Amino acid sequence: MPREVEVIAIVQSKPGREQVVAKILETCVTPSRAEAGCRLYTLYRDQADASRFVFIERWADQTALSAHEQSPHFLELISALPPHVANESRVMVLERVA
Repeated sequence: MPREVEVIAIVQSKPGREQVVAKILETCVTPSRAEAGCRLYTLYRDQADASRFVFIERWADQTALSAHEQSPHFLELISALPPHVANESRVMVLERVA
């Protein structure tokens, strides 16, 4: 049986670009939630740092995550972010232990 995959992705905007980054990230939420293998797809903003955004995601399995990473809305997000982010996004793909 395939194992669920959880993802935490952290995006840090450049100073003054927080609203632009928020809008870019928000465009990916609804279509991602509609994907067949999506179990959870939530975007957060760090209360201690308004320029830091965090996605918490859960996918049915690695195949579903891989399909998401090839979806048009995800690819658009990836191409739109670079001029507005301070550094490379940090993405952690997790497997539940307990």
